[in-house]
This record gives sequence, structure tokens and C-alpha cells, in this order.
Amino acid sequence: MKVLQVLPALDGGGVETGTLEVAQYLVTQGHESWVLSAGGGMVARLESGGSRHVSWDLGKKSPFTLRHIPRLRAWLKKQQFDVIDVRSRMPAWLVYLAWKGLPNNARPKLISTVHGLYSVNAYSKIMCLGERVITVSQAARDYVTSNYPDVNSDKLIVIPRGIDPKQYSPDFKPATDWKTQFNAEFPRALGKTIITMPGRLTRLKGQLDFIRLVDRLVNQEGLAVYGLIVGGEDPKRRAYAQELRDLVAELNLAEHISFTGARTDIRELFAHSDLVVSLSSQPESFGRTVLEALSLGRPVVGYAHGGVAEILATLFPEGGVPLQDEQALLQAVVAQLKTPTNPASNTVFLKQTMLERTLKVYEGLL
Repeated sequence: MKVLQVLPALDGGGVETGTLEVAQYLVTQGHESWVLSAGGGMVARLESGGSRHVSWDLGKKSPFTLRHIPRLRAWLKKQQFDVIDVRSRMPAWLVYLAWKGLPNNARPKLISTVHGLYSVNAYSKIMCLGERVITVSQAARDYVTSNYPDVNSDKLIVIPRGIDPKQYSPDFKPATDWKTQFNAEFPRALGKTIITMPGRLTRLKGQLDFIRLVDRLVNQEGLAVYGLIVGGEDPKRRAYAQELRDLVAELNLAEHISFTGARTDIRELFAHSDLVVSLSSQPESFGRTVLEALSLGRPVVGYAHGGVAEILATLFPEGGVPLQDEQALLQAVVAQLKTPTNPASNTVFLKQTMLERTLKVYEGLL
């Protein structure tokens, strides 16, 4: 097969990681793998794995982006792909409109992969218009069937995201050099119980809930804890980042909370933590960081909705608490800090299973 995956860019993230994993697997199975995006830091890795990258910015939400359609249609006709997998809304619209303009006998098979629980409108419905629609969790499938009831449910296929159990294993331990560096970078964490919260600094991720949680653990429960807020600052939301820092200062928690910024050593941070939390106020389509932490043997406490609820129910039901129920959150965290329990072994959310099932969908359409 000759397969094209389309997304806005390759600068890191769950969608981008999944795209690279599928691309590399296609190559190992003897297929021809192409990716179309605006480029980014992951392109070199993609190409080193044997895929071809086409640099084309189809992700800008602007009427001017529609000017690419005739050229895109001509390019698709020339390349004669067997399968196209669109993974984001704006590029999906352009590909769909170009694809519809091709003769029926010259159209590749069109697949859309629903990676998010998008706002419900005509713009988002494009992700339901593939000949097959892959959803990355049962929550994502429910999102489609609930909000777009006219979509034929027979073409919906749930393929949960997955990780490599060799890379994320309870046996993994950070290197001694890494621990030395961590202790030098966060000296106030020494001797304290470490609780980590991953996520970009946006209000929906729930960092305010996390700061209030640490405050209760320290001042109400009398526990020696240290909170790590791991995630980059959004340039468009600097006021929110400042609000978080102001709350830490107001509650006198400078000795108990650090903002780490964006990190590339998240696996080490999870493995070094005593507990990880997930406090997004809006449901996530999957919840990869929750799965990674659990697979490393770390207990995770999180709001049980969306894809996170599915992962917790399967691997660590003790960690699920009702959305924004701060008392239930406190009780669940205290219970895990005082008497930790081990997550179940991850035999469900595996990268190899995800790749095999995705390839089966591609082949099945042909």
C-alpha cells in the first residue's frame, strides 16, 4: 500500500507521536509511508524511519487556506495513494474537498481518525466523514454517536492508543545521574513525597485544583509533599500562568510547589514520583500521560471522565474520582499516599495492538 497521513504539523504531542508510530510500522511491514504537514522537530525522526514527508501548511484556520484545494487535488491524482488518513479538522476539510473532486475510480480510500472531543458544529463533523472513522477511545466513539447521530455507526472503529511496555515498565528506574540532576534542580523536594501533575498551562488542565490540593495536603493533613506542575506556558495564556504563581504565593506554598516548564524527561519524572494526578475539567479523548504513569507502576488519581475514566477503570479503579469533587480528590490522594496500591499490568493499551489494528483497517478498505 501507499499510505498518506495528514496533520497540521510535527512538533510533538499525542497525535504527532501516533502518526510517527503508524508511519514507522507501515515501513516495517513493507508499505510506502507518506506524511503531509507543515513540518516541525519530528520530521527528521519520521524520515529516518523510512517515511517521506511533504511540507505543506494546511492547518491554518483561514478562508485563504482553501486556495490549496486545486493544487492538492492535482497532487493526489498524481501520487495515486491507496489510503489517506486525516487526523485534524482543517487539513481534513482540504483533503476531503480535494478528494471529492477526483473521479470515483481515482479516489484513495479515505479514513479519519478522531483524536479529540471537539466542539460540536459543522466544522468538526468533517472528522466523521471518512469511509472508516477510527476513534482513539470508547469516549471518542460516544462523542461521535451522541453529537452526530446521522453518522453510520457501522463505520466507527475503536482503536485505543497504546504504549510500548518495554519503554514504560514498573521496572524502569531513572539513572543515577538523572536523580542527581533532579535533586540539584529541585532541592526543596528532598525528603518529601512527590506528586506530579502533567499538562500545558491552560485553565482546562486544572492546575488551580492541583494547587488547592497541595495546600490541603500540607496545611490540613500535615503531609510533607512536593508538587511538580509539569508543562509549558501557553504564550496566549500568560495571565493564567501568572494567576497560578500568584495563588502559590498567596497560599505560601513556594516550599511545596515548582513549575518545571516543558520537559523531555517526563518518563523519568513519573517514575520518580510517588503519585501522578490528572485534573482536566473537560474530558480528554484518551489520556496518554495517565497510561504512561500507570504503566510505570505509579498510582494515578484523576477526574473520571472521558478517556481517562476508561484507563483508570481498566488499570486503577481506585484512582477515579468525580469531576471537580475536591473532597473526594483529597481523600483518594491521601489514601494512596498513606497506603499505596499497585496498578494492574497494562495488557490492553498496547502500541503493537494499536498498530496491528490500524493496519487491518487500512487493508480492509482495499
